Amino acid sequence: MFTVQQIKDAHSKVKSGADFPKYIQDIIALGVTAFETFVFDNHTVYYGINNFQTSSEGFFETLTIAEQSNIEQFKADLKSHQQGKTDYMTFLKDCAKSGVEKWIVAMDKMTCSYFDKAGKEMIVEIIPSI
Repeated sequence: MFTVQQIKDAHSKVKSGADFPKYIQDIIALGVTAFETFVFDNHTVYYGINNFQTSSEGFFETLTIAEQSNIEQFKADLKSHQQGKTDYMTFLKDCAKSGVEKWIVAMDKMTCSYFDKAGKEMIVEIIPSI
C-alpha cells in the first residue's frame, strides 16, 4: 500500500491547479482510490483497496469556514486556481471564504466534488485526462 510520504512527494510537484490532473494520475499509480480533504486544516484521508486508509496531518493554524456558501464566488476562484493564477494556500483560503468545507476525489469516476458545511454538494468537476 501507499504512504503519506509517497503522496507528499507526488504533491510536491503541484504548483497550481493546472498541475492537478497529473498529480491525480501519479497517486492513482500509487494505489489511491479516493481522498477527502478538509479545508479548515488541510488534513486529508486517503483510501485504497481492501479498506486501506491513511491520513495526513493538518496545519497547526486553522481556517474558518463561512457559514453561508457562495457557489458563484467559488466557481470564479476555482477557475483562477485551475489556470495557475493562485497557489494552494490561496485556494484553501478562497474555499473557506466561499463556505467549502471539504472536497472528495473519486478516482473511479474521475470527479472532484466540493461540499459545504451542511454536506450539500456545491460543485462536481470531471478531472481532465492528461
